[in-house]
Parts: sequence; C-alpha cells; structure tokens
Amino acid sequence: QRGVKLGYIEQDPQLNGNDTVLESVLHTENPVIAVIQRYENALLQHELHPSEQSQKMLELCIEAMQHHQAWDYDTKIKQILTRFKIANLHQPIREMSGGEKKRVAMAGVLIQEPDLLIMDEPTNHLDLEMIEWLEEYLRQTNLTLLLVTHDRYFLNNVTTEIVELENGTLQRYRGNYEYYLEKKAELQANMKTETEKAQKLMKKELEWLRTQPKARTTKAKSRIDAFDHIEEKAQQKTKEDELSFDGMSAARIGNRTIEMYHLYKRFGNQIILDDFTYVFKRRDRAGIVGKNGAGKTTFLNILAGLEKPDEGKILIGQTLVTGYYTQEGLQMKEDKRVIDVVRDVAEILPLKKGKYYTAAQLLDHFMLPYSMHQNYASTLSGGERRRLYLLTILMKNPNFLILDEPTNDLDLITLNLLEDYLLQFEGCLVIVSHDRYFMDKLVDHVFVF
Repeated sequence: QRGVKLGYIEQDPQLNGNDTVLESVLHTENPVIAVIQRYENALLQHELHPSEQSQKMLELCIEAMQHHQAWDYDTKIKQILTRFKIANLHQPIREMSGGEKKRVAMAGVLIQEPDLLIMDEPTNHLDLEMIEWLEEYLRQTNLTLLLVTHDRYFLNNVTTEIVELENGTLQRYRGNYEYYLEKKAELQANMKTETEKAQKLMKKELEWLRTQPKARTTKAKSRIDAFDHIEEKAQQKTKEDELSFDGMSAARIGNRTIEMYHLYKRFGNQIILDDFTYVFKRRDRAGIVGKNGAGKTTFLNILAGLEKPDEGKILIGQTLVTGYYTQEGLQMKEDKRVIDVVRDVAEILPLKKGKYYTAAQLLDHFMLPYSMHQNYASTLSGGERRRLYLLTILMKNPNFLILDEPTNDLDLITLNLLEDYLLQFEGCLVIVSHDRYFMDKLVDHVFVF
C-alpha cells in the first residue's frame, strides 16, 4: 500500500561500522530527524570547541528545532535510547558488541515509527527490563506487527494471531500463544485418532492389495492411490511416539556438589561478587538474572572452574561431572560429520534399568534427522549448530549442568524438547536466561545480579 512505512529489525543487523550511534539511529529521510541530527552535532561541536561561530550554528539549529516542533520528537528518541541502555551517542558502531549493535538497530527502527514493523527474534540480547518495556511499547503503539520469536511470554503478551509453519504448510490460529497451544492440542488429539483409524484401514488395504492380480483396472488404480494416502496418514508421528526422558539416569552425584565460601570478584571498579557464600544441594535448580554486563557469565565461569575468584574457597565433590553450555557455542573441526561430533563425546546416553538412547536416536529426537548424520557439521545452519552443541553437552551425562542463554537461536519445538529433558534431569541445574517462560518452568529460585 502506498505511503506505508516499513520497519525491519533483523536477527543480526548489518550496520555501518564507521557511523556513530547517533548517525545510525537517525539514518532516515524524515526531515524532522534530519533537523534533530544537525542540532545534536552542533551541540557536540559547541561543547568540544566553544566559539562564536559554533554558538551561532547552535542558535540556528535551535530555531530549526522550534520551527519543526522537533523537541517532543527529540525527547522520545532519547527515551527510546535510554531504555535500550545506549548512553554514548557519539560512540562508533565498530566499537560495540553484537548485543549493543542489535539494540542500536532496534532503537533506530522504533524511532522511525513505522506502520508495519517486522521483527526477527527481537528479545535476543535484551535483558528482562528491556523486554518488558518493549512489550508495553508494542502493546500501546498503533502499528501492525509481524514477528518471529521463541520468547513465549512475549508472544503471548503482544500478538493477537499466530501463524505456524510446519511440514511445509501454514496453519493460522486467531489468538495469542495460549490460544494457539489450546487449539494445537485439540488438532493433535484429532490427528492421533485419525492416525489410529488409518493404521487399521492400512492393514485391510494391504491384505486387499496382496490378493490382486498384476493387471490393474481403473477402479483398482484409484484404490491404490487411496492406499498411498492412508499410508501417509498412518506414518504421521504424534507427540506420544517421541523419545521420553522418563527414567533418565544422570551420573551418580555424591553428598557434595559445589560449595562456595566468602567469594570476592571484581573487574576494576565493578564488583561481581562481594563475600558470596552458597552451597549447591543435590537437584538444586537455580536461575540467574540481571542486566547485561552485570557479571552473570563471569559467575558461571567461576562455577565451571574456568575463572578464579579474587578471594574465597570453592569445594567440589569428587563425583561431579559438569556440563557447561556457553554462549560462544561449538568449536569444532570443519571436516567432522554430524554423527561423529556427538559420538566423540559418547556413543550412548544411559537410562535407568539398563536402557539407553544412542547418539543417532538423540540427534533425530532433537530434529537433526538420520538423513543429516553423515553431513559435515560445517554445513549446518546457526540453529542446527546450537542443537548439535547442546547434544554434545547432554551426551556427557553430567550431574551438574550450567546453561548460559540456552534459548537463543532455538525454535519452540527444540525448546520444548530441551525443557522435557531438563524437567527429568536429576542433577544440579544453573541457568542464565532472559527467557522468563523457560525460567518459570524449570527453576526453583533465582540469584539476581
């Protein structure tokens, strides 16, 4: 439609590294924003090199701001930038982390006030406070929103319609995530009934086919076509056919897991831990939350033994087997096949009563099907690599599992599979995540940085 303003927030935005934050967020043909940009630059020049000429330029820019009634707009821009913790407007983009660039890109799009906003995984790299502000902003703003996200509370709170892409077909649900779950469960229940009927019909059809002579009549051909359709339905997997982690057996854990006494850790002026004491119990399930840069990952590195505290004592149980899923992901040789990446860790994942899952079964369960097992790991997409990395951690059969932002780049189905595994997990669990739904489902208490 003519005149519709489109805004697009990519998953990994490509920004010009030579631009400053201000140039990046105000990069638009909107005349009001151009006036604001000139005013901000004149203000900076006057602060850095005060002179009669810079004062004159600033006064002209102030007049232009009043003429275009740009002060309210300027205030709104500053409010959005403040919400995304973007303080230095003159910092070059090339000096920023991936998360900071994402926030700058998001602020830049919201500032333009689009009519149609497309967002790809908007909650990645945002802390809880930012996510909640963004939810509220999108609920109050009169715009059309199309978003891809694995953040289920976000999905539930801001959407009024869900479109699911599954097995090459689109299914539309006219409601939020809660409504989608309800209707999806009904569909699956109906499908299970249909599949059971189809399996009975298939047996009858198979008997009939075997009794037929080689020459087929037209009538027989149509019956064979119908049989192919029934066979397809009968082979559809329902959720009940999937692997179950009931009876999973984590490596035996002794009386002592990890005990931390009077820990201190700081970087320059930033204090991460200040006389911190905690004893992890068996089957302890702790979540860790806090703003970006508060020290959450440092704490996990100390837990995993990769960093040392400045002071204090850490005692580790003799039977402890740690699995640590980091944000950096999987470092692997490019020539490794998918199945070998997992088998290099272990051939099987043991269950109780002598049962086990093989590496191949587990890969298939986590949506890396048998047809992909001989492919090179280097050919996998970002999401597939994260799933493969996750499996290398789980196949260690740890009894102390540390997960740093595990939900990034995982789709909803994989998230549900991971949650199913973690709900049955019998060891200690420590999770850093901004995914509130994931945390609510899995942890019993939180440490807040």
